[in-house]
Amino acid sequence: MSGRYCSLAQASAPVFAPGLTAERLSALLRGHRMWVNGTVLHYCFFDREDDASVITVPGSGETRRVSWVGAKEQRDVVRECFAEWRGLGIGLSFTEVADRSEAELRIGFQWGDGSWSAVGKDALRTGAGERTMNFGWDLTAPGERATALHEIGHALGMVHEHQSPFAGIHWDDEAVYAELAGPPNFWSRERTLVNVLRKLDADEVNGSCWDPLSIMEYPFSPGLILEPEQFRAGLNPPGTLSPLDKEFVLRWYPPLAPPRPPALVPFRSAPLRLASGEQADFLLEPPETREYTVGVFGDGDTVVVLFEERDGEPRYLAGQDDGGTDRNATVRARLVKGRRYFVRVRLYSGWGSGETAVMCW
Repeated sequence: MSGRYCSLAQASAPVFAPGLTAERLSALLRGHRMWVNGTVLHYCFFDREDDASVITVPGSGETRRVSWVGAKEQRDVVRECFAEWRGLGIGLSFTEVADRSEAELRIGFQWGDGSWSAVGKDALRTGAGERTMNFGWDLTAPGERATALHEIGHALGMVHEHQSPFAGIHWDDEAVYAELAGPPNFWSRERTLVNVLRKLDADEVNGSCWDPLSIMEYPFSPGLILEPEQFRAGLNPPGTLSPLDKEFVLRWYPPLAPPRPPALVPFRSAPLRLASGEQADFLLEPPETREYTVGVFGDGDTVVVLFEERDGEPRYLAGQDDGGTDRNATVRARLVKGRRYFVRVRLYSGWGSGETAVMCW
């Protein structure tokens, strides 16, 4: 990326029940934005004339519409970058769709609105007619392909590398505020604090050490970083996926094993036997058409997601995250006889002495 920076909105901190052990809280913070492995993330590009924001022109009070529609060459850069992430062999896959109601990721190109993305599962909280990702400048310009790789990294659940508490960066705060208040970013002090100066929790970041080569790292001009000393003259990451980027994403989304998952039979529990961070998949072929409930039992913080197989790939139907609560995750959906469904359960952490199990009824 050039001197234009990704600008994330201030996200509300996750709220968990009081009294959680440090182990449970750490596991929840690490995983609350990450997708279950094996998810097919569907993305679409806004392409209609009325896909636009209404903005107020500074100084005049007049309003005008600014389009979200991007040219083909801009969309092609994003497609290539999705393919590059997928080419690592991760367990997630990406499929472009035309119907935005089927897309978890909805991409706009509003010039002047900055480049940004929802982080991981936060995209599911965004309305179907709204963007979860935006590109605010020309991705075909030299060096700007890195912007698309960076925003997709956010969509996978990754955060800004320079905000890692492991970086040990000592900023010249006022120099940073002054730099980003000017062109091309024109950021407020609050936006600079949120995206640069604020340190993240150690359990939220991409790894246990700072990676100055990461695609999630910003470049910085000379004079903004006081320590470490070698970066006083500036920080210039290469704009490519670093070895640690690849290690992180493959750790969260390892390649999927091809064997057929075990069957989940109504009214028969299936033990999970998962370690923290692991997941299990089950095949569900309903014997009759009706409303079903899929739920987890036992002392564990889990995410349960239900998919329906359509055209050979799993499509998201419903999901629930019980992390940090004393209840167990359950999802309800109308299932149709003759169709195939998949249940995925990911364990943040087990916190009791008993086993955990999943059941459909």
